Amino acid sequence: MPLTFKQNEQHLTLGVEMELQVLDAERLTLIPRSSEIMHAIQSPKLAKEMFRSTLEIVTGICNNVHEANADLSASLIDVKAYAEKNNIAFAGTGTHPLAIYQDRITSAGKRYQDLMDRNQWLIRRMAVYGLHVHIGMHDADACMRYNHFFLRFVPHLIALSASSPFWQKQDTGLAAARPTMYEAHPTSGIPYLATDWNDFERVYDAMVQTGSIESMKDIWWDIRPSPNYGTLELRMCDGPATMLELNAIVAFIHLLAHWFNDHGAAYFAQHKPVPERWILRENKWRAIRYGTDAIIIDPDTMQTEKLNLVVLNWIEKLAPYIQQLQYEKQMQTLRNILQYGNSSQRQKRIFAETGSLQHVVELNVQEWQTDQALWGSN
Repeated sequence: MPLTFKQNEQHLTLGVEMELQVLDAERLTLIPRSSEIMHAIQSPKLAKEMFRSTLEIVTGICNNVHEANADLSASLIDVKAYAEKNNIAFAGTGTHPLAIYQDRITSAGKRYQDLMDRNQWLIRRMAVYGLHVHIGMHDADACMRYNHFFLRFVPHLIALSASSPFWQKQDTGLAAARPTMYEAHPTSGIPYLATDWNDFERVYDAMVQTGSIESMKDIWWDIRPSPNYGTLELRMCDGPATMLELNAIVAFIHLLAHWFNDHGAAYFAQHKPVPERWILRENKWRAIRYGTDAIIIDPDTMQTEKLNLVVLNWIEKLAPYIQQLQYEKQMQTLRNILQYGNSSQRQKRIFAETGSLQHVVELNVQEWQTDQALWGSN
């Protein structure tokens, strides 16, 4: 059965999905009150997630990061007002350093119960928080071209957003532990490297026919087409610690999409259409482990290069689009992340200074509340 891809007249639009930790404002522990918040506010921009200590906020269709930020900020006005009156706080990072996943309460719904039954312990560990970005595609074939381009940027986006170094009261030694929670699932991680849309349809149909999935919702790849929305969805990012960083990361994604729109044909004439899978996997691992300090492999030359310098070089290459879209402030934030540290590095610095994960949680809550990345004296 053909998989219909919704065509978008407005190419390269944005949609953003942000997952927040719902916390007790005094103890800063996770609490199952997201359903209460959604019931009180009654907004279509608030979405239910697997666990009741997660609040997802989504945008409508936006033309740029400025509109996406305004959309999220409008929702947050009501959310924050309710939270302040009801002893609720939030954090934006990929994991809560002190939380025990077994204590999380599942949201009501048949889909969640089916997932719990099918994936068992794997799904119970999924008390993690991410950022998903949709890019509007003109058609299915365009979606696959952009998919192949963005495959190369999975490690860069993991590194920039990395905010999950602690898990269940332990220092994982990773910059981003959250992606490893997804890796264990059979339909997660590096996507199937489809050659074109027909190839993707063939694999999707086989997965449905064999009972491997019921719909696209069951495919949790780092990047996936979203045919019902007519978008390419990037799902590899940890939840950014601040809206400042969220906007910078979404802006970088949008800039890359605009650059590829103008240079895609020439780019694929000079580069491998699809990098070898082992390189994609290795580069992703290096970003998970080392964050912005990772040394990654160039899929074309097989030479190694510093991830942070690759990002800086792309920012220079994107200069005309930065000016056109007025993303100067967002790119300065990206430079600050590379120079002074992502959320993971900031959390590790506080832990090294205090030896207290409670202080790390306090940092994460403070950064979200103030929308300021606390880079210290660096």
